[in-house]
Amino acid sequence: MSEITMAKALNTALRDALRDDPKTILFGEDIGALGGVFRITDGLAAEFGDDRCFDTPLAESAILGTAVGMAMYGYRPIVEMQFDAFAYPAFEQLVSHVAKLRNRTRGAIGLPLTIRIPYGGGIGGVEHHSDSSEIYYMATPGLTVVTPANAADAYSLLRRSIASPDPVVFLEPKRLYWHKEAIGLPVDTGPLGSAVIRRHGTHATLIAYGPAVTTALEAAEAAAEHGWDLEVIDLRTLMPLDDATVCASVRRTGRAVVVHEAHGFAGPGAEIAARITERCFYHLEAPVRRVTGFDVPYPPPLLERHYLPGVDRILDAVASLEWEAVPA
Repeated sequence: MSEITMAKALNTALRDALRDDPKTILFGEDIGALGGVFRITDGLAAEFGDDRCFDTPLAESAILGTAVGMAMYGYRPIVEMQFDAFAYPAFEQLVSHVAKLRNRTRGAIGLPLTIRIPYGGGIGGVEHHSDSSEIYYMATPGLTVVTPANAADAYSLLRRSIASPDPVVFLEPKRLYWHKEAIGLPVDTGPLGSAVIRRHGTHATLIAYGPAVTTALEAAEAAAEHGWDLEVIDLRTLMPLDDATVCASVRRTGRAVVVHEAHGFAGPGAEIAARITERCFYHLEAPVRRVTGFDVPYPPPLLERHYLPGVDRILDAVASLEWEAVPA
């Protein structure tokens, strides 16, 4: 077992999928000879040929529209949107066709396609290069929305996304691409739609996903110095949401803080907090809190450390909860 990066895990997942199924096709901007902006597709065009791994024009709507047609004719396309906000020109294709085709055809036609989108901040990018756009996809019925927080999940969840009979938006946290983890591949970390507990605790539950998981774990370690024992949940899949794991944790701890990089107003945390309140109302010892990005466009690089949820902001939210013991 050796240490590999999330980027390498994603590259290996794509390579294994291309080897396993000749109908799997990979395309997008600069993903061929260059190997992608973040080198996630490095070496795949050379190994599988430019008929199965190829570059496209800078036309995101055309990329996704082409994938829809290929999926309808028996292929299993995987497309890469170069940066998060670059996917917006393809949003009409996504909402009008990708998300609705199975329902529109009464189940006769599914779309087994995977849309890979590097997303989030923390790399010194600006708006259009650092957006957290997951709420748009979460709010679109017909899509599965996935985001890994470590290399093992990056491999396993991408393989499961590619194997899915229905469309998956696979969000890759850019600032975790080069984080290393000692794992052996291939690895299976469980099905889509399942959250996991990354750290067990008793005083409150931190609920995070993607890049925020690392920050939440750091906050939980720092909280121990204050005598707070925090549980950390990694959602892994945002749609469908694993209510059972989230609610079981909150019912044990009585308190919850949702952490994510996306803006707060009408963001993912609003939906998650509402669902916790509906399902755990009589177990809550304090209102559900949110620690999020601010309700502004993504800032210039020198300001992003103020924009992104950090350990101090999470601990402030935890401190604002009432710290009386939860009755047994």
